[in-house]
Amino acid sequence: MFEGLTQRLGGIFDRLRGRGALTEADVTAALREVRIALLEADVALPALKDFLEKAQERAVGQNIIQTINPAQQVIKIVHDTLVEMLGAETVALTRVTNPPTVILMLGLQGSGKTTTSAKLAKYLSAQKQKVLLASLDTHRPAAQEQLAVLAKQIDVESLPMVVGEKPAAIARRAMDAARRQAADVLIVDTAGRLSVDDALMAELAEIRDISQPAEKLLVLDAMTGQDALTTAKTFHEKIGTTGFVLTRMDGDARGGAALSLRHATGQPIKFFGVGEKLDALDVFHPDRLAGRILGMGDVVSLVEKAAATLDQAEMMQAAQKLQQGQFDFDDLLTQIRQLKKMGGMKEMMGMLPGLGNLADKLGNTDVDERAIKHQEAIILSMTPAERRDVGVLNASRRRRIAAGAGVGVSDVNKVVKQYLMMRDTMKQMKKLGKKGFLRQMGAHGLGMGGKGLGGMPNVGKIPQGDAPSLHNDDTRR
Repeated sequence: MFEGLTQRLGGIFDRLRGRGALTEADVTAALREVRIALLEADVALPALKDFLEKAQERAVGQNIIQTINPAQQVIKIVHDTLVEMLGAETVALTRVTNPPTVILMLGLQGSGKTTTSAKLAKYLSAQKQKVLLASLDTHRPAAQEQLAVLAKQIDVESLPMVVGEKPAAIARRAMDAARRQAADVLIVDTAGRLSVDDALMAELAEIRDISQPAEKLLVLDAMTGQDALTTAKTFHEKIGTTGFVLTRMDGDARGGAALSLRHATGQPIKFFGVGEKLDALDVFHPDRLAGRILGMGDVVSLVEKAAATLDQAEMMQAAQKLQQGQFDFDDLLTQIRQLKKMGGMKEMMGMLPGLGNLADKLGNTDVDERAIKHQEAIILSMTPAERRDVGVLNASRRRRIAAGAGVGVSDVNKVVKQYLMMRDTMKQMKKLGKKGFLRQMGAHGLGMGGKGLGGMPNVGKIPQGDAPSLHNDDTRR
């Protein structure tokens, strides 16, 4: 997410820190470089001009040259101004006092509107809201069937399809069905076009008048750049949007249009998608995104994600085994699956302060979701006895496991090496006790700033040669 911009800004700030004392010319030059970085990220000129004026005003007004740490002060000014550009505060969904709350999903074809509708339904269902999904897209082939399939996957009700029914009639039927079922929320997935046209706007205006939605969310593809801004302005003028959902925020595009949306339309970004999975929808927090863009991490979102995705019972059981110094391949498999739920090592490291650059390096070395799947397949190819006792894994067994997992024997050997190192670490933890183990970690540089992460050797370390690593091939994000 904004990887190119993060790297550029990180380089600018690193140079500032290296200078110690700053002159006014240093600050002016740094802001000029920030301007170039934002331009390259495709930030709209009006938003960029406003950003620079406010940043320059704050820099002069606070007299940062005389502060104890002027470089950090410059970073704070850029951060605060960036937060203001993104919208300053998180804006929650509007709820009506007399349900159902109708959410109208708008967008062009290919923006991810139907998938986003299902993601939003899953998000609201997790909040104990009864949701009904309704597709009004009679133009795209199988669009209504697609939403019905997605609804079934997330265990949410969808409006039954009636062949030949017009969008306006479907909207009226959806409203009646939502009231009869006592649904809290009705999510209406409207039709899109390849581009904005009068027929589309007339159809959406009629549906809006029938459903009287509390929210009109425009789904925009973050990878379309300035086209997303143009689309946003048109929809807002014609239909009256109440907010935006940005999809493909995990892509490699410059993404600066996302930074300009609030400035261009006055409407907030409410959610953003970071993957194809139906739980890959995050609430938009301007301050957290600004922190991630500037390499400050996003620990709050990381903790929230862990609480929402990780199995608490499994974690408690694993903690008890670790305290007893026990660790087998089933435990390693549990860790791998928990890591997958969290979005992978790169996603986690991108949320940790100071580790954003390392996350980018991980992305450039074949470390990705497919590597995690390989690790998982290798362990699943073992018998229960082999998972419990690594000592029985002779050469012939390793060849059988490699064939079963569809990988090479060298990949099996790496997983075994990784397991042995982690098992030895856990035994050391039990032997030294918590305080002694932490001292040992510090002595060997195994803390967050050292060779590994959290005392687990090579987890999060850039693989070198044939060194064992939890992730060792392929790329994602």
